[in-house]
Amino acid sequence: MGDFQYDNGEGTFSVSYRKARSHNMPASHFHSTYEIFCLMSGKREFFIKDRTIVIHEGDIVIISPNILHRTTNTEMPEHERLIVNIHEKHMAAMSYTEVLHPLFEKEYLIVKCTLQDRLAMETMLQTMMTEMSEKKPGFELYALTLALQMLMICCRHVKSSRAETLESPSPMHERISEVVRYMNSHYMNELSLQLLSEEFYVSPYYLSRFFKEATGFTFVEYLNSVRIKEAKKLLEQSSMKVNLIAKRVGFGSVTHFGRVFKSVTGYVPLHYRKGK
Repeated sequence: MGDFQYDNGEGTFSVSYRKARSHNMPASHFHSTYEIFCLMSGKREFFIKDRTIVIHEGDIVIISPNILHRTTNTEMPEHERLIVNIHEKHMAAMSYTEVLHPLFEKEYLIVKCTLQDRLAMETMLQTMMTEMSEKKPGFELYALTLALQMLMICCRHVKSSRAETLESPSPMHERISEVVRYMNSHYMNELSLQLLSEEFYVSPYYLSRFFKEATGFTFVEYLNSVRIKEAKKLLEQSSMKVNLIAKRVGFGSVTHFGRVFKSVTGYVPLHYRKGK
């Protein structure tokens, strides 16, 4: 089966399959849906919010809405993966809310299934891919129910197993995680490589080089992405004026804010004010 991408046109459900010899995500990435990332073969480095994690064949990563993440190659770049994006409204039924509770408690889950659960997951993934390919009547609803079943299996696994300690690939990655956590807390202030290098007692050259290696982002890409993510939330959840939001998230110029916002999200800021 070749690569494919399906979107329902409403931004609430999509399915993407890819088998590649090598792939690094080209841009920062966050969205208003839950993401289910299923690594069917290979090995990937996954940067999520403030740390880098190595995931392996059979692992499933579930990421909450508006959490920055990015995948990059490891020393074994060939991989196969299927991604499902699903909006919270599809989990609104009381029975789903109860069983899916672990999703709402954490910003992301790394699920390493038992062999029995993994076999069940593989069957569902193959069925979903067939539905997306053949597009028989009701295929989207069928795929959606499969995605919910996958989420339930993952949440049952999380509830019944002890949390595993997720180790960083190296001490360098852990050091960069400290820098990222600082940026996540101080994005509204003036930040620069020079300021952070002084804060963490490293050279700007070292910080720039290893920040990119550990996260997949340049320093400026990551800072802009964090600021725009917070601005998007304010646009959606408040009536604050755009110029005040730009200042609140750390931009000195509303014009610069607008340019960066569109480059990160693909839309102008007022796009997220529709319906308010």
